[in-house]
Amino acid sequence: MSELYEIVKVPAPVLKQQADVVGQVDDTITTQLNRMLETMYASNGVGLAANQVGILNRVLVMDVTQKKDERGKPIFMVNPEIIWESDERSSYQEGCLSIPQQYADIERPASVRVKYIDEKGQLQEMLTNAEEDLLLNHCVQHEIDHLNGRLFVDYLSSIKRNMMIKKVQKLVKAQENHVL
Repeated sequence: MSELYEIVKVPAPVLKQQADVVGQVDDTITTQLNRMLETMYASNGVGLAANQVGILNRVLVMDVTQKKDERGKPIFMVNPEIIWESDERSSYQEGCLSIPQQYADIERPASVRVKYIDEKGQLQEMLTNAEEDLLLNHCVQHEIDHLNGRLFVDYLSSIKRNMMIKKVQKLVKAQENHVL
């Protein structure tokens, strides 16, 4: 098992920055993808974008099929781009490893088509549909938002957003105090 990344928490500036396009899928990117996947699994997440581990490249991993103590079907995306979205909307309660223990119902397109490069360097397309897989539909949009410097709390009112960020800051501070 590779060394895990540390997950960056709000309000770290890297979470609000746009990630750079990856030139090609090489050994460095493959290693990053696998290390991000291990970090995501260890944190009980279903998705993780490079910004969340302090790297500003357009790389994300997801696994919405995993069960407790059992891995599902990981999806690796390099340079993902939403090339179409439906007018219909769907709502789902989202959370985020960078905003621990905070959740909110977020409305997003009910279906999107995503173009990306997989871990083997092959161009792929994925069509999500909230009726078929609500979690996958929201997860892919949530993770692509990260690569664009947008967090799920950015869809909320400033009062709600600021309240959640303050709670996370208190939580992180409390954890740091217990570790020392």
